[in-house]
Amino acid sequence: MYELKTKENDNSVIEFIENVDSPKKREDAYRLLDIFTETTGYPAKMWGPSIIGFGSYHYKYESGHEGDAPLVGFSPRKAKISLYFATGDTEREALLKEFGKHTSGKACVYINKVADIDVDVLKALIDQSVTFLKERYTTG
Repeated sequence: MYELKTKENDNSVIEFIENVDSPKKREDAYRLLDIFTETTGYPAKMWGPSIIGFGSYHYKYESGHEGDAPLVGFSPRKAKISLYFATGDTEREALLKEFGKHTSGKACVYINKVADIDVDVLKALIDQSVTFLKERYTTG
């Protein structure tokens, strides 16, 4: 049976951020922590060893695979900062056009630093993602 690696845990978010190597990334992580906390109203929780998540939802795919995931989150990784938003929402693409300097994969949006993006658009992406997931899944 497949075991999901990215589970909510009781590790310290602050301790994790304090261990980020780059002082600039650490500063951006604290800024994102404030933005995500204020925008979602959820406390920050560690998910797996390196994702800071906010809220949660339970998903179940047609394949039968199911699990829990944060509604939104971020991770200050070595190369770039990963931002986690809902996938499958068409509004996301429209917002990303106004977001600023970024790249995006299937589930993640990658930025180099907070100064490269429009924080108001980030807040809109967070709100839109939370709303999208709450309409489709059981949330916690």
